[in-house]
Amino acid sequence: PLYESERGNKCLQPLQNQALSVHISLGRCLSFSPVNAEKERASLRCVKALASRGGVDAVSQQMASHPQYLESFLRTQHYILHMDGPLPLQYRHYIAIMAAARHHCGYLVSLHSAHFLRVGGDPLWLQGLEAVPPRLQHLDQLNKVLAHQPWLTARSHIQALLKTGEQCWSLAELVQAVVLLAHCHSLCSFVFGSGTDTDPVPLPRAPNGTPPGYCLCDAANGNVSVPQPLTSPSEHTTRRRVSVVCRTRLNMTSELFHNRSLPETTVMIYSADPSRFITDPEFGYQEFARREEDHFQVFRVQDYSWEDHGFSLVNRLYSDIGHLLDDRFRSVTALPSSHGPDLKRATWNYIHCMLGIRYDDYDYGEVNQLLEKELKLYIKSVACYPDATKTPLCPLPWAPLKPSERIHVNLLIMEARLQAELLYALRAITQYMIA
Repeated sequence: PLYESERGNKCLQPLQNQALSVHISLGRCLSFSPVNAEKERASLRCVKALASRGGVDAVSQQMASHPQYLESFLRTQHYILHMDGPLPLQYRHYIAIMAAARHHCGYLVSLHSAHFLRVGGDPLWLQGLEAVPPRLQHLDQLNKVLAHQPWLTARSHIQALLKTGEQCWSLAELVQAVVLLAHCHSLCSFVFGSGTDTDPVPLPRAPNGTPPGYCLCDAANGNVSVPQPLTSPSEHTTRRRVSVVCRTRLNMTSELFHNRSLPETTVMIYSADPSRFITDPEFGYQEFARREEDHFQVFRVQDYSWEDHGFSLVNRLYSDIGHLLDDRFRSVTALPSSHGPDLKRATWNYIHCMLGIRYDDYDYGEVNQLLEKELKLYIKSVACYPDATKTPLCPLPWAPLKPSERIHVNLLIMEARLQAELLYALRAITQYMIA
């Protein structure tokens, strides 16, 4: 398999008497022990049944074709957002909002806004970054860099957040924030890649699913600017559409509000515009500099890897999260594929290469041999700039693929991006600690 580790299966702290981030009934369907083929099929049937009744969020519905991976994903997400940790629950969901907003992911911004209010978050914070405590505002720079150009992540970013003062972060808090940011950034790629996100006021679309006047190849290579959308609807019409979308989302997550009655207008206003949670909106992905004269150095996995460095650091500073993340990486690469392990490895290494990470023991000629041009364009757009409001998403070129195989491709992209962001952030933290 692509991802190997000598650690083997570690004993994780059981999530006893804790509901998953989706409905409790889903947790009862998914066993946290290794599943055989029959249990996996039963798990899949259960998830599909719950999904048909609106009992599973849209992301879980998409992942339901790979129930063993879904278990691993939900364990990690539940641990980050709901289990014991240095950050209060309101901070966790607000950081998730900040991360999703970098890619204008309305689905995740809306979902975590609902969670934020449900755990007692101050509704005023949802007016924008200017309304939150300075320590959350200070996290914006790291959020921006990790989301779009993670190779810029430096010790100075960590030092600025950990400096002494009333608004400083502790090292444990910052590590949990970093994991949250990376988790949500990569989840945005999956949301857009799988078509989960729904924009209440979408760009005009051509028959092939892209805005008029776009060239798929140019767009995927970042060589053209995005054309301006047609005249937007009136404010009244826009707010009305947003209201409908928010009512639908509230119905899907009704148990979040069982004892909390909020005016619909509150959710409508706070959920409508992800841009209020970001600064410097023009900052985005750029081609990683590969020329020797450029000051960006290639990140060599032989010098700092997840297995030898990142795992132990994150697990020491944020107990057990290393095991959960490790299981995610292991699960996604263990999924069966009709295209073989070489193509999965090529996909993983191609994503890391675009983000400045290289493997000295890998022949990168295999990337061009195994990945068709159209597939590379798709992978690049989902991994590097999934924001559908700025750049159209290239269609996945493998028409004969089963839906589960298409989801598998998007899961690989998500997990490779997640690991890349974690490597850059954890290396910067290591550099700060040893300085």
